[in-house]
Amino acid sequence: MDLATLIGLIGSIGFIVMAMLMSGSLAMFIDIPSVLIVFCGSLFVVMAHYTLPQFLGIGKVVGKAFMFKSDVPEELIAKIVEMADAARKGGFLALEEAEISSPFMQKGVDMLVDGHDVEVVRSTLSKDIALSAERHESGAAFFKSLGDIAPAMGMIGTLIGLVAMLANMDDPKAIGPAMAVALLTTLYGAFLANVVCIPFAEKLLKRTREESTNQSLILDGIIGIADGQNPRVIEGILKNYLAEKKRNAAAAE
Repeated sequence: MDLATLIGLIGSIGFIVMAMLMSGSLAMFIDIPSVLIVFCGSLFVVMAHYTLPQFLGIGKVVGKAFMFKSDVPEELIAKIVEMADAARKGGFLALEEAEISSPFMQKGVDMLVDGHDVEVVRSTLSKDIALSAERHESGAAFFKSLGDIAPAMGMIGTLIGLVAMLANMDDPKAIGPAMAVALLTTLYGAFLANVVCIPFAEKLLKRTREESTNQSLILDGIIGIADGQNPRVIEGILKNYLAEKKRNAAAAE
């Protein structure tokens, strides 16, 4: 998990727990029926949106999206320019021994070395980009669905607690637990949606955009090499993927 996600999650939970402690005992904010309704109930409702293999596979997608290290675009451009120069001097076979850290770039280079047509390379890599984005978006959709459902499950818990409270108005001892279910399910639903699910969904979408941009950069570079374009021309084209500030810095260097 990247540092911003970790700090944000720990910080938000820390301040919420601090507020609970300042309001009294932490135990007063723990209610098992509310936990079951919101956390377990929401998870099973989301499961109903998918087939079982799809639901079980989402965990792997989410884990990879949070743990993977994104490639630096400037380093990708430098590597592509280096390979373009080598290909112009020694042909595509000169790329066979190139040390490439990106599996996606390695696949494109392997296709060039194997002599595949440019359009075959383009269509294959484009398909890979689309499928990779689809996998990451499925993880974001999971958290978005969970974020939408959690507050609704909190409301269901609130209604259950209110019904239990009204049904036992003649028993003062039963009113407290019923009111706890009514209020804490709303709290848990809001917590799960806004502290966990929505930030995670946005993080996954950000990861998807970053990876798709890097893969598109690599695709354009590979096609440029396949077409025999001048390395400086390829470099100029690929620098358009950089933010304006980074493009200016690169130009100054």
